[in-house]
This record gives sequence, C-alpha cells and structure tokens, in this order.
Amino acid sequence: MRRQALETEQKALEINLNDKIYGTFSEIGAGQEVARYFFQVGAAAGTIAKTMSAYDKVYSDKIYGTEASGRYVCESRVYKMLDHEYGLMLSRLRHEKPETNFFVFADTVAAINYQKTIKGHGWLGLRFQLYPNREANEIVLHVNMQDNDNGLQQQAIGILGVNLVYACFHYHNDPEILVQSLMDHLHGRLNIDMLRLSGPDFKSLDNRLLSLWLVKHNMCDVAMFNAEGKNIHSSEFLYKKHLMVVRGSYRPATLVNQDMLNKSFEQFKKDEQVEAKKTFFLVEITLDNLKKGGLDEKDFLDRAAVLGKMGYTVMISNCEDRHKLFKYFEDYKIKKLGIGLGVNELLSIINEKYFQNQNDSLLSAFGELFRKNVKLYAYPAFQEGSGELMTTKNLPIPKEIEFIYKYLLDSNSVVDVEGFEQDYLHIYSTEVLRMIQENEEGWEKMVPEYVATLVKEKFLFNYPCETMEFEY
Repeated sequence: MRRQALETEQKALEINLNDKIYGTFSEIGAGQEVARYFFQVGAAAGTIAKTMSAYDKVYSDKIYGTEASGRYVCESRVYKMLDHEYGLMLSRLRHEKPETNFFVFADTVAAINYQKTIKGHGWLGLRFQLYPNREANEIVLHVNMQDNDNGLQQQAIGILGVNLVYACFHYHNDPEILVQSLMDHLHGRLNIDMLRLSGPDFKSLDNRLLSLWLVKHNMCDVAMFNAEGKNIHSSEFLYKKHLMVVRGSYRPATLVNQDMLNKSFEQFKKDEQVEAKKTFFLVEITLDNLKKGGLDEKDFLDRAAVLGKMGYTVMISNCEDRHKLFKYFEDYKIKKLGIGLGVNELLSIINEKYFQNQNDSLLSAFGELFRKNVKLYAYPAFQEGSGELMTTKNLPIPKEIEFIYKYLLDSNSVVDVEGFEQDYLHIYSTEVLRMIQENEEGWEKMVPEYVATLVKEKFLFNYPCETMEFEY
C-alpha cells in the first residue's frame, strides 16, 4: 500500500470528522498531549466522550487498582486502564450510540525529569471496534523517548498517540503499514520496542511478525517474543538479572545448537558470580542474518516455530556489533552477561578487532567487548582441513595480540563450554537445511526428534509437501 504521511493535525481532524468513531482518552504522566491534539483541531465533540488524567497515585489506585510491583509506568497498568475505561464506555453508551465504533486510548508515561536521571519511556494502548456491537481489538506498545527535554517528549507522545488512533482505523487492512505509520514525524525522537495487536479483525496475524517489523523498519534495535509467540518487553523480566545470550541462525536448530545452548547455560548458572535463581536465557537472531538471501517472513516464522517448540525466548536484533548489544542491556542493569558462541566466531571477532584497530589502542578496542561483567562461552569445533578439535586453548591468534588473549583466558573472560557432545560436531545447519528441502534421508537424526516432527507436520523450511497421485 502506498501512502502519504499526513500531518498530525490532519489525522486528528479526520478522526474527529468521522461520526462513527467515539471514545475516551485516559493519560497518566505526560500531560494530556494526545487528547489536546483532538481538541485543538476542532470538531472534538464528535469524537471525545471523556478525557482524564488520574495523576495522583492514590487517586489512580482508587480508579484502576494497585500494582503489585509498586510501579505505575508498566505493562499491567495500561491494561487495567483499558479494561476500566472500556467497560464504562459500553455500560454507559452502547444503547445511546448503537451504530458507533467505540475506542479507549490509554497511556502511562514517565517523561524525562529535571535532573535527567529518567530518560523517558511509557506504555500506550488502544482498544477499538472496527464494527459496531462487535468484540473490540487491542493494540499495546512500549516506547522509549529520545528527546532531551520534557516538553519535547510530551509533544512526541501526543504525536504518537494520534498516529496510533489513526493507524488502527485507517490501516488495519495492512498491519505492516499500520506499524510503520506509528513513526510518522517521529524518527529520531523515540523508538518502539514492543508491540502487540490482537482481536477479531487480526486473527490471522502472527504477532511475531510485529517484532520483526519493528527491527526491520528501524523502529528499535531489539524486540523479543517468548516460546508461546507472545511479544514481550525487557523491562518486565530482565531488570537486574544474570543473562545468557546465544546468537545463531537456527535454520534449522540442530542437535549441536541444542547442545551448545543447554551446556553453555548450565555452565553459566554454575559460575560463582551468578545467582542461578536470577538467570534468564535468550536466543538471538540478527537482522543481518535474516536478510541473507533476502528477508523471507515465512523463513523467519519457521525458525521462530522451532525455537518456540524448544522452549526458548527469542530476541531479534539489529546489533551485529555486539558492543551495541551490550549498551542495550546496560539500561536493565544486567549483573552478569554470558555470551555463547562457536569457537570459529570467537576467532573471527578477535581477528576483526585486531585488524580494524592496528593503528589505534588495541586494549581499548578489546575492552569494549570483554567487559568486567561479560564472559564468553566458546563451543568447540573441528578445524577445517586437519579435523583437529579447536578450542580456546589452541586458536591461531595473531602473535601481536597473544598477550591480550592470554589475559582474557587467565581472567576467565573467555572459557570453553564443558561437557559438549563431540559426536554432534559434524552437524551443520546448512547441510541439514539442504537435506530437508531435497527430502534426503537422514536429516531427522541431526535435529531433536520433536523438531523433526514439527518440520514435517508444518512443512517448515520448504520441506516438500507430499503429492497425491490420482487415477483417472
């Protein structure tokens, strides 16, 4: 769908002039910037049933209930606001306005403070009908603000809220355009790193695609979904945790992938500096990896389906440079970060750091990657050609940086994954993928049994569908 990015005021006016749309705005924490746009453009009486801002915490609790976490800018708060206000809309107006599509917009926001100790973020949601007297749809998102001024952040929230309302009523037939339009006139001012869209008019939409689109369209650098395919946000489960991340293509996930994931995480949890009860595990797929050969959404969903079956939470990132990934996790005060990787990838990283920084400070370059709270867990591999088992102890490190590498080993910044299955080291995902697509026998023994079953049942990774022959 080709579209023109309309001005914010024009979007608000178009909504106001649509006599079939009517709703409530409830905003906490950054003024009433969204409602203000609809009031200022005129004809608001045709759109707004009520606006409110339960700014006082005690007053807010009396209306929406308390939060077990003690936080007010959180996921559960925006859902409580939507539930409460939408219930009131239906109970008070459904008989008076039977041909109306009702909506409730809600946000709970912490804008940047005077001391600049709070960067600014928030949760926004919209519950909306596309057809009168029909079950409502719902969209919820998390936003991080980037403006360094409270007033500008409030303005950005106002624009985002208008974009959200307009998109849901005008672009619902093209969810990817709906997602993209949320950033109209906002690029460089905020990022959206979690988005869920559900309801009777979006039953065929796989929400994992929303996470992919957020990263694909540069709306954020990291988006996540859990094993059940639900999009989730880091702030709800990663804060002050000990985290293990393993990057890969998982196309498909094989026995060697499974062994690497399980063994590295078990080893990570046994580290004396790690609290096992406060650990979390993520598998990461980078956008660069997904784009190899062209970004194929079915291929992405096939990978996601396999990883979900294996029980993993998946992170899609635009962080090919791991330094960028580390910066992302800083906001969540990760105590100890474990990075699982193959020994060949470790060698590539070291060589890259060396050759790109020969004329600069090598110590500084390596310091960006090998931080105090970061430990790399290297999974071994057979050396191409010789067949020798390659570990962290016999990597062909450039002589000029052997002293740096020895320090990394001695300080346990880099360790070997222990207890690995050597019999799995001959398995390569590229070969397994070829065998699946060509229906060649034997690939089933190279992946977990339940993964093989899933691939065949769902025809993942272009596994050939059986062709039935009929006699005429």
